Amino acid sequence: MTGAPGFEPARPLPTVEGIASPGGDGEPGATWWSRRFVELLESFGVGSRLERGRGYARGGQVTELEVEPGIVLAKVQGTRYTPYRVRIRARLLSEHQWRRAEKAMAAQALPLAHLLAGQMPRDIEDVLAASKLTLFPASYEELKASCDCPDAESPCKHIAAVLYLLAERFDADPFLIFTWRGRPEDELLASLRARRGRSKSGVHAVAEPPAAPATASFWENGPELADLHISPLAGEAPDALLRRLGPAPADVAGRNVADVLADLYARLAAGAERRALAE
Repeated sequence: MTGAPGFEPARPLPTVEGIASPGGDGEPGATWWSRRFVELLESFGVGSRLERGRGYARGGQVTELEVEPGIVLAKVQGTRYTPYRVRIRARLLSEHQWRRAEKAMAAQALPLAHLLAGQMPRDIEDVLAASKLTLFPASYEELKASCDCPDAESPCKHIAAVLYLLAERFDADPFLIFTWRGRPEDELLASLRARRGRSKSGVHAVAEPPAAPATASFWENGPELADLHISPLAGEAPDALLRRLGPAPADVAGRNVADVLADLYARLAAGAERRALAE
């Protein structure tokens, strides 16, 4: 249904408790996984329409946004008194598909270590692709986005605002992507830890207990470290944990403490990377 010309005033009603967009004046995509989401939206022919919702997202017009297995539920304050309801569905992975995905994740030490540390592995899409699975929906049609506004276009500016804010949410919490596809963070991590535990118990079930190391060789690398590889590169988002916690309840020199610490984290990570690469 298309509204008649002049049906909707140009400016939306102001909000009191709209969701603050953490990105300031920038674009979503501070992390590779959020950029990947935005790139997919662009490939679906939706990226250019994100601009329509940018002003709504930046202005705090999205008043509610919840990510649940299979669906994003949101309310967007438009020009009518009652906020519009937005739903963005994603195809859930089946239980069988999730078991395959978790098995693939647990089989590779480095991606598993990143996930258990609360980080998104850069090669996660390759890990899932090996099991013929995808991290994100493969098409806009799979998203099944809907809004109860009178705008006939899809996405309307209300859906676009939610997609824009969703990309920023992914920046701060990559595990929301897994939740959206059907596996909340606590369930995924519990399953991965269980698989790691079973793998370790299977490997060492018949092994003899290791002898106590001699004092002289205490600081030497033993065979146990032969397969341990640590990347010297800084993480994609060294301040990810801070962003997940949100603004701190205090300011320093007119800046929120969380923003000050985020800058320090980024500088420390870059310095550590330069030193590691130099060595």
